[in-house]
Amino acid sequence: MVIRRIHVRYHLKIDPAKREVAERVLGFHADYCPVARTIRDCVAITTSLEMEDS
Repeated sequence: MVIRRIHVRYHLKIDPAKREVAERVLGFHADYCPVARTIRDCVAITTSLEMEDS
């Protein structure tokens, strides 16, 4: 078995005032994640974000 891609789905309960921040962070968090940085050259990583008001 060979892993070629990983999709990470985040589910957050969040203050509606902080939604924009969460969306912005999602765009660059993989650049600072040690695991993502280790495997990014051989495994495609995608993310999605689902938010609900807290």
